[in-house]
Amino acid sequence: MSGPCVTVIGGGLAGSEAAWAAASRGVRVTLIEMRPLRMTPAHRTGNLAELVCSNSLKSARIANAAGLLKEEMRRLGSLILPAADSASVPAGEALAVDPEAFAVAVTERIASCDRIVVERREALHVPAERPLVIATGPLTSEALTDSLVALTGQASLHFYDAVAPTVTLESLDMTRAFRASRRNRGQTEDSAGGGDYINCPMTREEYDAFHSALIHAEIADPHLAAEKDAPYFEACVPVEALAARGPRTLAFGPMRPVGLVDPRTGRRPHAVVQLRQENRQGTLWGLVGFQTRLKWSEQRRVFRMIPGLENAEFVRYGVMHRNTYVNAPLVLEPTTQMRAHRGVFLAGQLTGVEGYVESAAVGILAGMNAARHALGLEPVVPPADTVIGSLCRHISECDAKVFSPMNANHGLLPPIEPRPRDRAERGTAYAERSLAALERWMAALGRQEPMAAEP
Repeated sequence: MSGPCVTVIGGGLAGSEAAWAAASRGVRVTLIEMRPLRMTPAHRTGNLAELVCSNSLKSARIANAAGLLKEEMRRLGSLILPAADSASVPAGEALAVDPEAFAVAVTERIASCDRIVVERREALHVPAERPLVIATGPLTSEALTDSLVALTGQASLHFYDAVAPTVTLESLDMTRAFRASRRNRGQTEDSAGGGDYINCPMTREEYDAFHSALIHAEIADPHLAAEKDAPYFEACVPVEALAARGPRTLAFGPMRPVGLVDPRTGRRPHAVVQLRQENRQGTLWGLVGFQTRLKWSEQRRVFRMIPGLENAEFVRYGVMHRNTYVNAPLVLEPTTQMRAHRGVFLAGQLTGVEGYVESAAVGILAGMNAARHALGLEPVVPPADTVIGSLCRHISECDAKVFSPMNANHGLLPPIEPRPRDRAERGTAYAERSLAALERWMAALGRQEPMAAEP
């Protein structure tokens, strides 16, 4: 390729965003993706941006930190959010997608860009090319992980993500379940039966029997059970591990019945299991908050104790997979550039952010700064008043001794003064301040950074 060029390793959400952000600035990009030549334990296709866990990109409400982050990404020229909009499925106040349609949309858009060349091969080590973006995600290969360890001088940390099972709609007993969103919030007009979620209500007796079966079920990785301090990210703790914390943990966690009324009884159930639509056709539904490491036979036995799931057809079982990330405070600057290696940028979950949207957002910044490096400009970071700016500052500046993955949340942002007492008002105030700061920053950036036409 002639002219400035950026190399991106990894074609997930973060790598795709990084490639797009760099190409948007007129820089040529080589995007290296090993699939389908070499698959991972969680991926099933060679498509870019394939989702391997939930199909939800979390809240679409701008007063929510995840929703605000998405709006910031849109203004920064996100690739994945228009693709998500085109592949969206009903999910209340959340942005959820048909995973296959979403991945195809991203793959096609990358393929249509004449400034991006996709090379299907495995990167066995950190290459010498600079600028370089490494966005290999939670399933970074062993060879590349070893190369990263050698480059950083620090052993990579890791934790285990747990994936929830998926069932077919036609196999559910809707005489025992009902459609509703909590407090009827955010449900779409085309929601069959009045809500975006399928709810399986439980009596106290049903809940107690289910809880007992769950905590005594056999897990697929028994050696992990012996680890007292198993390194789970709190938002991805397996449901059986949550249940083991106490008999009421699930009823006050993923099975809380708040905001729901069982139409058969006219009362709030003792507990409830919610299912969320996972494809456009509405034929596949995932158990919300039911990430698990149980053996597949045990998943069938125990989860079919849930009212309405007695004959459930499981098209995907819950699985465990390793998630690799660096100790970011020791390794990264807020710009995502490595402290000891100019021109090398990390992106996505490899940096220690947690979540689809967070990973993609960091990918945008990494691609932007890799392009700036190629153009002879200094790397930048959005203002601390923005979610993306505060998130990047947090992972690079927090205490390295206690570093763990972080989601987008309002607690990372500077406090609003005076502080609105109402939570919704606070969310709105954060959003207004963030977007105003981002617009000022982008305007100043535009005076020094040449933007090409959309790839």
